[in-house]
Amino acid sequence: MEFRQPKNIKELFEIKRLYRRAFPKCERKPFSLIMKWYKKGKSDIWYFCDEKGFLGFSTTINGESEILIDYFTVDEKRRGNGNGTKMIKALLENYAPLGVFLEIEMLDEKADNYPQRVRRRKFYLAAGLEPLGTYAKLFGTDMELLGVRCSMDYEKYRRFYLENYGKFAYDNIKKV
Repeated sequence: MEFRQPKNIKELFEIKRLYRRAFPKCERKPFSLIMKWYKKGKSDIWYFCDEKGFLGFSTTINGESEILIDYFTVDEKRRGNGNGTKMIKALLENYAPLGVFLEIEMLDEKADNYPQRVRRRKFYLAAGLEPLGTYAKLFGTDMELLGVRCSMDYEKYRRFYLENYGKFAYDNIKKV
């Protein structure tokens, strides 16, 4: 497996297509904003591939001492073969010694996608992330933070958003 910055417009198009398929519209930022941050060096876009082709992608928001894995997904046709685990472990290794964290939907047995939430959490824990004990309502969705090499309490999380996303995002984080 290889992961790198996208080389050309074709690879960016593959990422953008998967982005639209993998994430509900309400969870997607405008792709132009992701590209703007990437060009300014505030974020990374990672293209994962192997000898069979495109595996998936990840985007990050790069703070001074912590990295937020903002989006992470494996192409639907490439799931279930350990590719996601290899991808997430490569990201964690790439950013060492910095702290790395991400947000997942909190487990809620009443949620329509409860089984998916359980699988997602189990996947990230098995890949080496740990619960950080921090929960927040982000744009109306209850989230749990998982990470490695970092501590991220509620106030530090809000500061990360203020410093890296701006006041609008900061104002849309509430304590659960």
